[in-house]
Amino acid sequence: MGCCASSFLTETHPEKDQTQEQHQEPRNHTQSGLGDGPDRAAANGVPSFSEFSLADLKAATNNFSSDNIVSESGDKAPNLVYKGRLQNSKWIAVKKFTKMAWPDPKQFAEEAWGVGKLRHKRLANLIGYCCDGDERLLVAEYMINDTLAKHLFHWRVTPESVIFSFGTVLLDLLSGKHIPPSHALDMIRGKNIILLMDSHLEGKFSTEEATVVVGLASQCLQYEPRERPTTKDLVATLAPLQTKPDVPSYVMLGISKYGEAPSTPQRPLSPMGEACSRLDLTAIHQILVMNHYKDDEGTNELSFQEWTQQMRDMLEARKRGDYAFRDKDFKTAIDCYSQFIDVGTMVSPTVFARRSLCYLFCDQSDFALADAMQAQIVNPEWPTAFYMQSVALAKLDMHKDAADMLNEASGLEEKRQRGARRDHETKV
Repeated sequence: MGCCASSFLTETHPEKDQTQEQHQEPRNHTQSGLGDGPDRAAANGVPSFSEFSLADLKAATNNFSSDNIVSESGDKAPNLVYKGRLQNSKWIAVKKFTKMAWPDPKQFAEEAWGVGKLRHKRLANLIGYCCDGDERLLVAEYMINDTLAKHLFHWRVTPESVIFSFGTVLLDLLSGKHIPPSHALDMIRGKNIILLMDSHLEGKFSTEEATVVVGLASQCLQYEPRERPTTKDLVATLAPLQTKPDVPSYVMLGISKYGEAPSTPQRPLSPMGEACSRLDLTAIHQILVMNHYKDDEGTNELSFQEWTQQMRDMLEARKRGDYAFRDKDFKTAIDCYSQFIDVGTMVSPTVFARRSLCYLFCDQSDFALADAMQAQIVNPEWPTAFYMQSVALAKLDMHKDAADMLNEASGLEEKRQRGARRDHETKV
């Protein structure tokens, strides 16, 4: 079936024989995904917790069709919730996580089984899971009126998972790049710490400080939760490094203080800037199509070994996304670009910018802003990332911030043009 083996689930809770026996029976009976037999419910009418096959969940959700999406959550790449129907006509909700969110299948299975033991007829109960290859899926009873998120998905938070998330943020801040968690430890091991650090931080830290912070990030990203530091450990490690007084965030980020007059661009705008200032999504679309991927150069360093079938599938997903983007099929483009992003082997600021525009066309400005910010993380000096943030902020009625971001983008664009002129004059 390809899902997590029952054997290691048995090893997970050896001391809970009675609970283990209760779980083992439905697992053996659901190898076909609850498709043919009767609905085996507990005495109180709540379905038993089971392991599903990926094939059955694909069939139930029409191959995870975008038409079956009932909600979206998350920031970088949204975790989608699909409505589905099993062969026994039972309606279910299927939440699809990325492998990056749960790199360890054993930990995912343990957490799912733990939550699956909590059952009540008045809750949207977790009735199963599947982890097949890179897929991480939870299956719940389908309920209407927006109760699913309230009753099911507040548990994808434990102290250990928070520490892991902190480690990913810490490493992104140190490196100035988005490093997929599945690759983070490999990036740290055997690397010169100074080479790992963001060049914008040069001269602002000592080698000793960098060693401490990178080491802390490495501890937070350990696959085994028990090997990660506690919050007290984090504070104890970071507190001695805080030698300067606190600085207001608006000063640190170089933006205007709240309540001050909004800034406006002080320089002529490029065609991209003009389109963004008018919130002309059609004009922005034309520019992004024409620019293609010329601004992605240098954002990926791929070894020969990484050209796997998975890589080819990922690039094929991006190609399908490009065709859909060109043809203004924005929902399909979102699906294809999300497949490319979720693998995490390559990072592309252009893909994030394109998906950001797709979200804008679909009136999902919050997701558009998240993608534009992610494009900036990948390429901090890329004007387009700032332009897209400006548009998303304006759509969210944050007009002062939008004007500031537009000014920032035009400044970066002017800086890039000056550099290009200097290079040309040097060659001449």
